[in-house]
Amino acid sequence: MILAVLMPFLNGAPRLSGKKPAFCVILGNTLVSTIPGISGAGPTPEKTLLTPNLDAELVTTGRITSLNIKPNTPTGCPTPATITRAMMDLTGVSPIFINAGLHYPLNVPCLDARGSVGSDPRTGDAVPLARQLFSQGQEMGKILSGKGDFLILGECVPGGTTTALCVLRALGYPAAVSSSFVKNPLDRKEAICREVLANIPPDLDKDPLALVQRVGDPMIPVAAGIAHTYTGTVLLAGGTQMLAVCGVIKAMQQPLPMVVTTVYVRDDRSANVEDLAAMIGVPVCYVDPGFGELGHHGLARYCTGEVKEGTGAGGAMFMASVMGFTPAQIKEKIFETVRAYS
Repeated sequence: MILAVLMPFLNGAPRLSGKKPAFCVILGNTLVSTIPGISGAGPTPEKTLLTPNLDAELVTTGRITSLNIKPNTPTGCPTPATITRAMMDLTGVSPIFINAGLHYPLNVPCLDARGSVGSDPRTGDAVPLARQLFSQGQEMGKILSGKGDFLILGECVPGGTTTALCVLRALGYPAAVSSSFVKNPLDRKEAICREVLANIPPDLDKDPLALVQRVGDPMIPVAAGIAHTYTGTVLLAGGTQMLAVCGVIKAMQQPLPMVVTTVYVRDDRSANVEDLAAMIGVPVCYVDPGFGELGHHGLARYCTGEVKEGTGAGGAMFMASVMGFTPAQIKEKIFETVRAYS
């Protein structure tokens, strides 16, 4: 049984004039996710490269078509894509996916930025096509401007919190990023970041796209490009990865969009999301879906620090709320959806 909400469902929500949103997720890979112990977004490091494809299939069709698997972590925690799918069902919104640079071909319709998989920034340029991807994002921002009153822009990039750490530190921010693991592999992330930053040219922060080219991932320039040309209100749906996008946007001296994420990212004590957002100057709305109150052991694991966010899940719940669905309706739909996959 769903209990009453003790905290506001949305904390820091903006006022939006329109009720017709567009929902878009940028998909990408970085070889950083194949480093053992870095990403929990897959059963093995190598299989993290397939995760964005599986999430897109689930959100679009309601099932995973590439493999005969359930959308749960090994501990039974529903993946964020199940939450996003539940919100697409509830609202009737059709998701839009962007291929920023995937290892495997995508099985669902998408916009293609003609990127490639991000390389390990310890070995050279991580995103050689960063400038082209930014330009492609600008063109996509113009296209998406006609699709809704406001845009929820999410991401799915396994290993992306580590590239976000490299980008934010290179920009001069004392960032501590979140993780899909309950125990954040901070030592591994810090070691990678130290090695990366030790080999970058001085004053790289004066050219944000050159910085992304050297240490980032393919999602970041596409998101920054979309935010640059989208004519309505853009809300970046994600945690520290979207704060890295905001850091790049600020360095380009462009207006900052708002970030929407879950309280599970905010409450991650291994990260400094609220302080980091304040340093960048970006407003953040936190969604509190009260997963610990729903009577589902897998969803309750979000409250203990597993998964936390992904595939625009926080933004999808925000979108449903702004469209007029009540917290009870949103949580009931999520419970119904994840129970069906169980």
